Amino acid sequence: MSDIQLPGQKSNLKVTMQVSTVSIAVNILLSVFKLIAGILAHSSAMISDAVHSASDVFSTFVVMIGVSISEKKPDREHPYGHERFECVASILLAVILAATGLGIGWKGVQTIASGKTEELTTPGVFALGAAVVSILVKELMYQYTRRAAKAIRSGALMADAWHHRSDALSSIGSFAGVLGARLGYPILDPAASVVICAFIEKAAIEIFRDAVDKMIDKSCGDDTLQAMQDVILQTPGVLGVDDLKTRLFGSRIYVEVEIRMDGTMTLADAHDAAEQVHDAIEREFPDVKHCMVHVNPDLPDES
Repeated sequence: MSDIQLPGQKSNLKVTMQVSTVSIAVNILLSVFKLIAGILAHSSAMISDAVHSASDVFSTFVVMIGVSISEKKPDREHPYGHERFECVASILLAVILAATGLGIGWKGVQTIASGKTEELTTPGVFALGAAVVSILVKELMYQYTRRAAKAIRSGALMADAWHHRSDALSSIGSFAGVLGARLGYPILDPAASVVICAFIEKAAIEIFRDAVDKMIDKSCGDDTLQAMQDVILQTPGVLGVDDLKTRLFGSRIYVEVEIRMDGTMTLADAHDAAEQVHDAIEREFPDVKHCMVHVNPDLPDES
C-alpha cells in the first residue's frame, strides 16, 4: 500500500483522491472475492458481506465529491469558501453508515425472532477463510484511511475510514456466524449481527454529531481557547484580551479577538501589534483560516 503524502507535499484534495482510489479498487476486488466465496461455500452471510463491501464504493464517491467541492476557492456567491460541503458529505456518510448497521442488526433480529436458526444451511470452510481475509484487508484500509483523514483533518475521509471499520466488523460477524454454524450453534450468526449493529450505530452518531457541530458555528474547546489566549498575551504591547470568539467552519476555524493596548500608542504601532497577533494565531494554529483582530484602547483614568 503506497505511502500517504502529508499536507505540504500534496494538497488535501490530492491526498483524498489518492486514498479514495485505493479504497475503490480494494472494495471492488474484495466484493468480487467475497461474492465468489459466498456462492461456492453456500454462505448467505458472506454474500451479504460482499454486497456491503460493494456499497462502500458509493460512499467513497460521496467523499471524493464532497472534498472536491470543499477545496474550491472562495467566489462571489461563497466569499467564505466551500468547506462546509465536506460536512454535508460527512452527514450523508453517517446516514449511509447508520442504515448499513440497522440493516445488519434487523436481519439478525428477524432471524432470531423466527426461531428457525437450526434450519440454516451449514456453509463451507471456504467462507471462513474469506471472512478472515476480509477482516484483515478492511482493518488495514481503516488504518490507512484514518491516518490520511487525521493528516489532512478531513471529517468526510474519517467517516469513510469508519465505513471500512464497519465492513471489518461485518466480516467478524460473518466469521462468527459461519464458525458457529459449522460447530452446531447457528444462533451465533444473527446474535453477532445485532452486536455489530450497535458498534456501527455508535460510530455513525459520532460522525453525525461532529459534522453538525462544524456546520452550526460551534466554538473550539476550552483548551484551544486558552492556548490562543496565551499566544495573544505573548505579543509585545498587548495588555489583555477583552474578547475571544472562535467558530468551526467545516474543518477550519474562524477567530475574532479584541485586544487591549495602551491608548496613547500611535495608530501605526497599534496596527503593527494587531498584525503580530494575527500572524501568531495563524502560525500556531494551522486550522485557522481567518483571524480578525480589534484593538481597544486602555486609557488612563482621568477622574
